[in-house]
Amino acid sequence: MKKPQFFLSADMKVNDRVSLSESDAHHIFNVLRKKTGEEIILSDGRGKSFVARLEKVDRAGVSCLITQLQNETTSAFPRITLVQGLPKGDKMDLIVQKGTELGLFGIIPLLSQRVIVKLTEEKLIKRQERWQRIAMEAARQCRRPDVPVISKPASWSQVLEGLPQQAMALIPWEDEGEMSLKRFLGEHTSPVETFFFIGPEGGFSSSEVEGAVRYGVRPVGLGPRILRTETAGLAVAAMLLYQWGDLGGV
Repeated sequence: MKKPQFFLSADMKVNDRVSLSESDAHHIFNVLRKKTGEEIILSDGRGKSFVARLEKVDRAGVSCLITQLQNETTSAFPRITLVQGLPKGDKMDLIVQKGTELGLFGIIPLLSQRVIVKLTEEKLIKRQERWQRIAMEAARQCRRPDVPVISKPASWSQVLEGLPQQAMALIPWEDEGEMSLKRFLGEHTSPVETFFFIGPEGGFSSSEVEGAVRYGVRPVGLGPRILRTETAGLAVAAMLLYQWGDLGGV
């Protein structure tokens, strides 16, 4: 049986003794019913995972001894970030969860022109915190040693001006009839970092796409079907991570 995994946002090394959070301690003691001497995996959320032996397990808390480094991931594959037009309802929860499972490096919620959701600054911060928790739980479930960063919702100008100079950026666009995503992937080798833009329910306006192009973002077509926003982002993520990443094995 595989050891359960937990995240600890701290610098860890072998022979350190650490205490787990109240929620993780509750899960270990009440749900998993782990005993002293059993082992778990602790990950720092940045790529390092350690084997840890439980030394204290009771209602008062859980502490353990880190016994060995299990693995240390270095990103040999490109960092792929989804810039997602903020959708209605709880669709973003699904996008964050499944995007984490697929292997996205990060997700930036985008406040584009046709976004219907209108939230106060306080509510946007609470949503971001919720999405980050969902990403952490999804990373734990699929045994990722790292957790994608879910950024604070940002405007077009903030995202475009913040694009790294060497990054590749793509925007699937229903009116792009010349360059398909399939052809683009066949003609380009793996970049170090990739961003791709997905519109909300109403898509992107032509002026938004034209503005993105001026920043070097490349339009690509996805074929004859119009995909829902929650389908499009995950479909493109799967294609990019299969072609350039570790999805499907390396």
